[in-house]
Amino acid sequence: MKIQLAAFLLIVAAQFVSAQTAVKPSKSRQELKSQANQMAAGVRAAEAALSPAELDIARRVQVGRLPCELGTSVTLAADPRAPGYFDVTVRNLKFRMFPVETTTGAIRLEDRKAGALWLQLANKSMLMNQKLGQRLADGCVSADQAVVAESLNRNPAPSVLDAQPANAAATAASQAVGSTAK
Repeated sequence: MKIQLAAFLLIVAAQFVSAQTAVKPSKSRQELKSQANQMAAGVRAAEAALSPAELDIARRVQVGRLPCELGTSVTLAADPRAPGYFDVTVRNLKFRMFPVETTTGAIRLEDRKAGALWLQLANKSMLMNQKLGQRLADGCVSADQAVVAESLNRNPAPSVLDAQPANAAATAASQAVGSTAK
């Protein structure tokens, strides 16, 4: 009787243990990889979404082949599949850039992964490698920028370091005194 009871308890205990440690079917590697890719795509899409201000900056970027100093040229092409993104090519280097807001009003495109920066001013543009601290291309000029550069050459803007003419200084001083007297 004791042997039968012991055998019965062993059978019940074995079934209890096997029920507790039953392996649930796990997802296949393919399913896990698919889920991971979907999550990564969602993260990339969220990061790729540009703000309205950044899209406005992108509309002002000069695209095309821009000749630069020292015989170099830079090609900027808008990505039709991703509004606001640009492919920038110089020599054998290619960058994927997006607009970044600035406080100065200059147009700035960045490729943070590669450390590249495109800076577009009214009269010229330049491509820099921030990681190496080098200019890859300087003095790049589109047709619109050439017009502005020529205008600045004919009528240079006054420097903030230049002395003001005597009558302008007197006028500024009298206006300052008049505004504090009120």
